[in-house]
Amino acid sequence: MNKNIAVIWGDCSSPEIVEQAIRVLDKVAQKHGHTFTYTPVAMGGEAIDKYGDPLPQHELDKCLASDSVLLGAIGGPKWEGLPGEQRPEKGLLRLRSGMGLYANNRPAKIWPQLAAASPLKQEIVDRGIDFIVVRELIGGVYFGEHTTKEVDGQLVALDTMPYSESEIERIGRIGFETAMKRRKKLTCVDKANVLDTSRLWRKVMHRLQEEYPEVEYSEMFVDNCAMQICKDPSQFDVIVTENMFGDILSDEASQITGSIGMVPSSSLGATSCGLYEPIHGSAPDIAGQDKVNPIACILSAAMMLRYSFDMAQEADEVEAAVNAVLDQGLRTADMMSEGCTLVGCKAMGDAILAQL
Repeated sequence: MNKNIAVIWGDCSSPEIVEQAIRVLDKVAQKHGHTFTYTPVAMGGEAIDKYGDPLPQHELDKCLASDSVLLGAIGGPKWEGLPGEQRPEKGLLRLRSGMGLYANNRPAKIWPQLAAASPLKQEIVDRGIDFIVVRELIGGVYFGEHTTKEVDGQLVALDTMPYSESEIERIGRIGFETAMKRRKKLTCVDKANVLDTSRLWRKVMHRLQEEYPEVEYSEMFVDNCAMQICKDPSQFDVIVTENMFGDILSDEASQITGSIGMVPSSSLGATSCGLYEPIHGSAPDIAGQDKVNPIACILSAAMMLRYSFDMAQEADEVEAAVNAVLDQGLRTADMMSEGCTLVGCKAMGDAILAQL
């Protein structure tokens, strides 16, 4: 099978992890007779430096012409002082919108080898942590109107949070479908006691609920959900929520799993062409030091194999290789613990390749 993968190498430490993910993909291709070609795409800080724009249209077009997109991470101190429209993060928002990626899926699963690294009490971890946050990605406050103007001698900022029924229905349906493939339990997270958008979410979700009678459906306010993720994460299977709430909750969920360096994500829309990226940032403080953890990027590549290329066996093999390396006690600095062996980014990639 031939696939063209658009590769956003990213900023700071990002190229180090992307390199290891591509090595893994090449190994998979060699083993199973596939051909993966890679098209480099400039986005974020790299694109700002080259073009003065965090995602020029000609770079977005490369992504749209690909079979899928692999991204490391973007941003860093160098570009933090730029105006909002020119910041690296704006390129990511444009990419998601331009590709029509309305569903972001972030698994929160603790690898048993890293259970001791979770900040939660052992008794809580022992109950199990294995849920997924399905986050609406191209609507809500991040894509609403943003204005700042002077009123009565002082600046007043306004951010709007629009959602339509169709936007809610398409992400809600993915939430229900995901639950059907897992443990058939779905929690819709909102702030319906305050927000009109949340009340519309509930109205649409109630309508969808009738189509999925096998799914145990519940609703939870976002502030309570944030507490429950720390108190008893085992109660969750699939969480579906709007853009900003999902951004915050999925980052919280990643922390209870032991290391943010282990958490991949996928973003999909109406086609199989998706965006796959680790959820962590570009780690500018350790850039070029061979310290960054490549596993989340490698697992993101595995998600690409599974969800965009229908290569379930190949994805299983990558995940099994990661599990075997953790069993060997190899750890990067972010997840190092007593009795384990500290390795760098490339050595971790070497070990995973050896298992493949």
